[in-house]
Amino acid sequence: MGELVETIAKYLVDNPEKVRVNEVEGTQSIIIELKVAPEDMGKVIGKQGRTAKAIRTVVKAAAIKENKRVTVEIIQ
Repeated sequence: MGELVETIAKYLVDNPEKVRVNEVEGTQSIIIELKVAPEDMGKVIGKQGRTAKAIRTVVKAAAIKENKRVTVEIIQ
């Protein structure tokens, strides 16, 4: 799941080399922490959070195959 978030984020931002993804996996759930350059934060979040919501939707759909719950957190 982390690779999926990283790939999507790298296409959205101006500084793809600064994209960092940390994946914390538990027994029932996965937390994916996404960190980008401060100037790219708006591009990842989008207007009214639409881009961030779309990223979360895609990741949750991919996680259904593994029967896991996924949370994507965008960290400043």
